[in-house]
Amino acid sequence: MAASASSRGFTAPIGASKLPTVEVFPSSPNGFVEFRRKKRSSIGGFFSIQCCCSDSVMPIRGGSGSGNGVDKGDDGRLDSKKITANYMRTQASSPMPFASPQSRFVSKPEKFFSRCTPRNSGPKSRDSPPKRDTGIANEKDWGISMLNDSVNETGVNEDGSTWYRESGEDLGDNGYRCRWTRMGGQSSDGTLEWKETWWEKSDWTGYKELGVEKSGKNVEGDAWWETWREVLHQDEWSNLARIERSAQKQAKSGTENAGWYENWWEKYDAKGWTEKGAHKYGRLNEQSWWEKWGEHYDGRGSVLKWTDKWAETELGTKWGDKWEEKFFAGIGSRQGETWHVSPVGDRWSRTWGEEHFGNGKVHKYGKSTTGESWDIVVDEGTYYEAEPHYGWADVVGDSSQLLSIQPRDRPPGVFPSMDFGPSLPPEDELPPTLSQ
Repeated sequence: MAASASSRGFTAPIGASKLPTVEVFPSSPNGFVEFRRKKRSSIGGFFSIQCCCSDSVMPIRGGSGSGNGVDKGDDGRLDSKKITANYMRTQASSPMPFASPQSRFVSKPEKFFSRCTPRNSGPKSRDSPPKRDTGIANEKDWGISMLNDSVNETGVNEDGSTWYRESGEDLGDNGYRCRWTRMGGQSSDGTLEWKETWWEKSDWTGYKELGVEKSGKNVEGDAWWETWREVLHQDEWSNLARIERSAQKQAKSGTENAGWYENWWEKYDAKGWTEKGAHKYGRLNEQSWWEKWGEHYDGRGSVLKWTDKWAETELGTKWGDKWEEKFFAGIGSRQGETWHVSPVGDRWSRTWGEEHFGNGKVHKYGKSTTGESWDIVVDEGTYYEAEPHYGWADVVGDSSQLLSIQPRDRPPGVFPSMDFGPSLPPEDELPPTLSQ
């Protein structure tokens, strides 16, 4: 199978995963259902995949802190040779859990790996199933190992299962290069499959990318897919060096109407600007849940955080919770809403807000559909996080393999073409309004 390259993309293989097990706790006095998440285990197994190059670059979670420094120019511009390896306020409730007996979408790693993993000379799948709510893994957790030589191998194991391993290099305009390694296998009857692809890309603009894609399926029909990407490039507006990380994961049960999907992103630049976020969705038979959250730090002390969670059942019951906070130099606000809708359309909600004036005074207000309300000013300290817990220095220190990618030599007198056309952030990355 030949890998196809575009100017800046590539697709690869996958891992495995398990659906969440959740509990619904008794209703609170106001009638709003409270949720808490039980620990989840993950599914083991294999799946299949393809390798191709895609154009999208997705980002992922992040934060800031002290760590190894970054060697860069005073203006923070990208110089790949000099760059060296140097939440959101999560509330008690989880993203809308469901009341349901233990899912049959269970872990059977011993069954999958003993029958499907190639032996001896064949490649062995080192992937583990993707797990919910784990964010973006670091390079070291992926163990990406690119083969230096072109390889095209296949084989058959003692149990009749087959495997393949191949690698190659794709070249393109502007010094583009994509080095890739792909491997996979399947059982003799084809009911079990696994595939994974690793790649690294670069061009003369200083763009570098590292990525993995994995997939798998088992005899019960359970299927999973996972991809992770890490990108270094120069921001088209500020000309600052920027690192973006992203991960997408999904799993689907073959025995019941159940599955989940997650998209995580983190973006960092050399001046401390940071953005993190996630979109999640899950379904367990008649119940579904959604969650979105984001964090935005401008690198100068201004911060915006928000989250929006909701769930529903096929009977018509709906419930959710959302909040938002904005702060700068000790002055800011918080506001939110908790709500519940019954199958017959009866709606309960409670809205609340806080105004922090930076002088020790806080205005608190709120009301609910049951008639309660408050509007007071209190003496209270203001606490918020003006910087992410994981930021530019941290992500650079964790991106040594990305930074070590060697681009093709640029001929003398040849300059890279750079497209700095206008671009707007994707609509689904903007924070939602708080009006329900």
